[in-house]
Amino acid sequence: MARFFKIAYEYFALYTSLTLLGLICLVWSVFALPLYYLLPPNLGRKVGRRGIMRGFSLYAWSLSVTRTYHLDLSAIDSLRGGPSLILAPNHPSLIDALLILTRHPDIVCVMKAELMRNIFLGAGSRLARYVPNESPRQIIKESVAHLHQPGCVLLLFPEGTRTREWPINPLAASVGLIAKRAAVPVQTLVIETDSPFLSKGWPLFRRPRLPIVYRVRLGKRFDPPENAAAFTGELERYYRRELEGAPQASWLKKPAS
Repeated sequence: MARFFKIAYEYFALYTSLTLLGLICLVWSVFALPLYYLLPPNLGRKVGRRGIMRGFSLYAWSLSVTRTYHLDLSAIDSLRGGPSLILAPNHPSLIDALLILTRHPDIVCVMKAELMRNIFLGAGSRLARYVPNESPRQIIKESVAHLHQPGCVLLLFPEGTRTREWPINPLAASVGLIAKRAAVPVQTLVIETDSPFLSKGWPLFRRPRLPIVYRVRLGKRFDPPENAAAFTGELERYYRRELEGAPQASWLKKPAS
């Protein structure tokens, strides 16, 4: 009987939080859509990014209160008030960007173009002036323009998609190219989690074992590269070393030897 109530509570906690997230996104979209047209671009950008930060912070709070997650995100706070840079995390879970956005008021995301047309996320992401990933040339151009604004943090996952193989997928060259063009440093962000929940291929309504331990720590900060290709290789080697003992090693697929 105790096990039954534990499982029932976990389903309740998990999907109550997901419902809350959907409501937050819908309510914010109602405000963000007219604000996109009414506010000047610079003011709209600030309002949009802070609105997303506050809304997602409420969701993260619900995860902690219901003990769905044990979250440790405080390392990101040290980036506030700092210089413009690229934030380049590994990407084990669908929830990664959402949780990172709760800790900094001036993050611009490189985001899937189809999500920017989504009823839940589209209006808010356009108000915040996020960058759609429609073409490499357009991503580089818009990202560099954002990074020329003081204190802007560009969130870009160098894997391009969620991690499939331990410890990390092969990295794309986009981070190095943008950092070189914008002449900004690259701050690595190491995400560690003990659960495959919302990883690539995880069904949305499949219950994971709770609570999920999720930790983010600052890694090495790289200077703006001179050679983007060489930098990409260096970044990948760095992540392979950093993630060697990460808890996701217990559930990520090991590459064939």
